[in-house]
Amino acid sequence: MDIEIRDMKADDYSEILLLWNNELGNRNITADNISSRLERMNKDKNYRTFVAVFENKVVGFITMVQTMAIEYEIGYLKINGIAVKENFQGQGIGTKLLKYAEDYAIENGISRLLLNSGFQRTKAHAFYDSKGFDKLSYCFSKNIKLR
Repeated sequence: MDIEIRDMKADDYSEILLLWNNELGNRNITADNISSRLERMNKDKNYRTFVAVFENKVVGFITMVQTMAIEYEIGYLKINGIAVKENFQGQGIGTKLLKYAEDYAIENGISRLLLNSGFQRTKAHAFYDSKGFDKLSYCFSKNIKLR
């Protein structure tokens, strides 16, 4: 299968929205807000989103941000989302996306990747385990009421 990995374009937003909602199960992203969010991310060079394309159709994506941390000299690359269309899963596309992220990290002198994954995503956990990721901690989240 000939898969191209490339930078996301504005034309890809609707496909990323479908992947985010269908594969990751998060319905907080809508057609009304995805464009502005991705545009803001594109303006900040620390954010990168790449898509996997098969026969001119987006079949997967990975989005990440380089962030600073006290314990890491140059920080780390945080994968904020990775998804592959269900009927394309198990064909090496997720592996190619992760490899692309690793190569990007190496090119930028970043020696650590980090990602969070929901408890219910057990298939994804097995995938990350097989790619050499370690389970190090829980991720805690809290919504704060803005004034």
